[in-house]
Amino acid sequence: MKLIIDTSEKTLTQEIDGQQVCLDLYSKEAFELISQQWVKVGWNQKYPYTFSWMGRPIIQLPEDMIRIQEAIYQVQPDVIIETGVAHGGSLIYYASLCKAIAQGRVIGIDIEIRPHNRKAIEAHELFPYITLVEGNSIEPELVHQVKSTVKPGETVMVILDSCHTKMHVLAELEAYCDLVTPGSYLVVTDGIMQELSDVPRGQADWSFDNPTAAAAEFAQQHPEFLLEQPEWLFNESELTENVTHWPGAWLQRKESI
Repeated sequence: MKLIIDTSEKTLTQEIDGQQVCLDLYSKEAFELISQQWVKVGWNQKYPYTFSWMGRPIIQLPEDMIRIQEAIYQVQPDVIIETGVAHGGSLIYYASLCKAIAQGRVIGIDIEIRPHNRKAIEAHELFPYITLVEGNSIEPELVHQVKSTVKPGETVMVILDSCHTKMHVLAELEAYCDLVTPGSYLVVTDGIMQELSDVPRGQADWSFDNPTAAAAEFAQQHPEFLLEQPEWLFNESELTENVTHWPGAWLQRKESI
């Protein structure tokens, strides 16, 4: 695909296999095409590696942070479970939301929590809202350990952000799906991998080995979950699609089936 931006004529020309479509540069369609390329180039330039939340590196696209905040405020979860800890920025972010709404706690799971990251997380003023669990997120004993900390009647949201292979994500989906309460979400992050097989830092097999593919397969096998982007709570634009690293991420457990 070729995109030609003409700021003088205010047009965006999209060319695929010799066929051209000319769009108004300031249209919804042009914004979506430009955003798709912006996300890809930004990922390759490690743009998400330039942000922190309350002192900890977060490694998330700010647009995704705002969108998940909307979902968390709507759901009001008692427990947010996240696989993948890294520097702990996401845990701190979710903990800050729990403190702001005066509800909830966060469980972070990682196969290896590096000592300097653990020390920083445990020293953070929001650590009272956080429980760290070290181990393989799909190991049955660890899954049982995490589930045992959830009390009957608690509302649970699960965010998967550890190993992003399709096989591992499918295993995590199966391991934690029954914890997700009706109306809440099972969020599969970083499906942008499917769009990155052709960028310099990407890998060719990401076109099929990615979290979005796992979420789609899981949704086909689990009718109790709806694979659908949450409706925007506020929108005075013509836009409808998230600018995101998490395409095909949102699995909402239905209230009834």
